[in-house]
Amino acid sequence: MANPLLEVDGVVKRFGGFTALNRVTLHVKAGERFGLIGPNGSGKTTLINCVAGSLRADEGRIVFDGTDVTGLPPHRRTRLGIARSFQIPKPFTSMSVLDNLGIPLEYAGHARSEGGGAEAREILKEIGLDAKAHLRPAGLTQIEMRKLELARAMAARPKLLISDEAMAGLSSAEVDDILAILFRLNAQGITIIMIEHIMRAVMRFSQRVVVLDAGERIAEGTPDEIVRNPAVEKAYLGE
Repeated sequence: MANPLLEVDGVVKRFGGFTALNRVTLHVKAGERFGLIGPNGSGKTTLINCVAGSLRADEGRIVFDGTDVTGLPPHRRTRLGIARSFQIPKPFTSMSVLDNLGIPLEYAGHARSEGGGAEAREILKEIGLDAKAHLRPAGLTQIEMRKLELARAMAARPKLLISDEAMAGLSSAEVDDILAILFRLNAQGITIIMIEHIMRAVMRFSQRVVVLDAGERIAEGTPDEIVRNPAVEKAYLGE
C-alpha cells in the first residue's frame, strides 16, 4: 500500500500549561476527501496550523509527500504543495482580485510572468470569479470573498488543500456552490481536508472523517459511521 500523502504522528501542542493537542495521529491519502470535525475548542485549527507551519508542534512528527516537514517554515511547506484557506478572508484590499493571486503564485516559488497572469485568470475562471478579476475585494459579496480565498490557496498549486470553514455564514445554495468547486478540484487530483461546522456539507463531501475533542482524536470512520458513533454524539451534545 502506498504511503499516505500526509502523516501526522503523535503531535502534541502546548500553550503554557494547556495541552491543545495530545498525541494526535491521522493519515490522509493522496486524492482523498477528508473531513476534520469537532466542537469549538477541540483543536482543529491548532492541528491545521501545525500542518501548515504557522505553529510548531512540541512533540510528534508531520510528514508530507515523503518529506519530514515538522521543522520547516510555512513557505517551505507551501512550495512542497500544502495550501490552506482561512476562516476569515484577508485579501490585499488595495489590489485587484486578479493581482491578489500574483502574491501566492510568487510565494509558492513561481516567478511572475505573462504565463503567471494567464494561470491566475484560469484559476479565477475555475473558481467562478473571472468576471470580477479587475474589481477590488471590497466590491465582492460574501461568497465571492470565500471564492477569492480558495483561489488564493489554489494559486500555490497545491497537492493538498486545507479548506478551513469556507462555508461559514453562507446560505444553503451558496454552500452547495462551494461544495461543487471543492468536488471539481478534488476530481482534478487535489487532496482536500475540509474543516467545517456545517455537518451536511462535511458528511456529503468527505470519504473519511476524523473527530477531535479536547485536543484528542476520539473517532475515525466513514460519514455514516461517524454519525452513529456514541462518542461523537457525546462530544457535541454532552451527557
